[in-house]
Amino acid sequence: MPAKKRQNDPATGKKNKKEKRGELAVINSDLRDEAVQKSMRDAWQRKESNILLDCEPFPHCQITRFLQSESFVESLQAELLQLNFNSKSNDLYKFQQSDDLGERKEDHISQIRSVIFGEFRVWLSEVLQVDLEATVDISCAKYEHTDVLLCHDDELEGRRVAFILYLVPPWEVKDGGTLDLFSTDEHCQPVSVVKSLLPCWNSLVFFEVSPVSFHQVAEVLSEEKCRLSLSGWFHGPSLPRPSRYIEPPVPRHTHIPRDESLLFEWVNEMYLDPRYQARVQQEFEESSEICLATFLQVIKFAKLMLVAMKWKFRFISFLNANMQSVPSCVQECWELLSSESFFILLSNLTGLRLHYLCGDEDESENEDGKSETENRGGEGNTQASASNTDADTSTTEKKDKGPPTCVGELRRWMHGDYTLLHDSVKREYALDLQLHMGCAGWKSEFGGFTSYIAHDEDEELLTVYPEDNSLALVYRDKDTLKFIKHINNSSSSQLSSQNTAAFYDFSFNYYE
Repeated sequence: MPAKKRQNDPATGKKNKKEKRGELAVINSDLRDEAVQKSMRDAWQRKESNILLDCEPFPHCQITRFLQSESFVESLQAELLQLNFNSKSNDLYKFQQSDDLGERKEDHISQIRSVIFGEFRVWLSEVLQVDLEATVDISCAKYEHTDVLLCHDDELEGRRVAFILYLVPPWEVKDGGTLDLFSTDEHCQPVSVVKSLLPCWNSLVFFEVSPVSFHQVAEVLSEEKCRLSLSGWFHGPSLPRPSRYIEPPVPRHTHIPRDESLLFEWVNEMYLDPRYQARVQQEFEESSEICLATFLQVIKFAKLMLVAMKWKFRFISFLNANMQSVPSCVQECWELLSSESFFILLSNLTGLRLHYLCGDEDESENEDGKSETENRGGEGNTQASASNTDADTSTTEKKDKGPPTCVGELRRWMHGDYTLLHDSVKREYALDLQLHMGCAGWKSEFGGFTSYIAHDEDEELLTVYPEDNSLALVYRDKDTLKFIKHINNSSSSQLSSQNTAAFYDFSFNYYE
């Protein structure tokens, strides 16, 4: 909870005000000790641990009682809590942040800024033997219940050392909000949390920003406490970075030969009616997305959900799975979603060319457009020709792609799960399919929803919420990305009420 402002005694209020004006931001005098500086400097250069420094999983240091005056720290906290905070939320984080504090005039804020980027920066430059610039990069963050900052490395041009000054009430592990440090593999990719630092009043943590400095702020679990901190970066020459690691693409496959009877056994007969398919297709073509409620037959869906909940798995990519270990009911559903008849059904529901029997509407339109253009003259002819060139290019690309393909997986979603956006992911046109199970009563504030955004923009284009037996279809273009929002602690009570710790989804991508 935000700290309450202390009420001055009326008789001594003026005296207290004078005393506050006289407070100074002074770092711990131990940091000026030449022996401390030398041991820190030597340890940092050798990358060996000692009492002040830990170099695993990457070099970092925690300084307790960073500022000498407790009174100053309390006044600083009070000043910071008076700032305006902006709610920030995307694939990577959810918390509240102040505007940049580089120009703030408040007494204690301006003092701490001067100390950190003045005396402390000089001390740090000497310890690390790195020329740190005087660039001021600092803000205040406020994490409350379910707020989180997920795994990242902080690397950005010019950042050399990250720092966090904690202004928190007495904090325990059960409150969450730890600073978690990750180990990395041979590709400099994060593997798992190997160390967690507990926030502590008036303690400062700093670490070197590098290709392996992966860390996160664990979700805050306390409903009463506020994790308040000042954080920022010292700028300087960046460390060398290896070539970006790109994960090998997941293999795709064409449809599998399965009898049409599988479709009639599993799919709600309403969606097999050609007239209803035409209505769905019209709606899909207008918005490029649709949710089809009660998509599977009720009895089949109930059995599938029961089997999934009892089956001990985390993530199944069907192309690489040992199908002998997959329950028959789950295997049948995968075969349904991969079958030739289902490819045709999707073509009828969306108008996309996912089977050679389905006509290419774009080619028909291009031919019509060409005939119409030939009867025109002047500028109109030139403009239409350009359009035809683009259309011809698009048609050529489609022909070069080969037959329609898909890739699918079955996923188990629990508290703490999420996906992130990746720049290295190939951007292309695709039809996304999601079929959720075990999420009755799910609320948006739990997370776990699929968010679609435009490339290089934070604006959300579309959100798909988990809903039992609802088939979500979304056609995305090359400039549309998606992620699954972090599932927070609020979901635990909802899942436990259904005697489960997770919900599930089939996730498929289809390519024309």
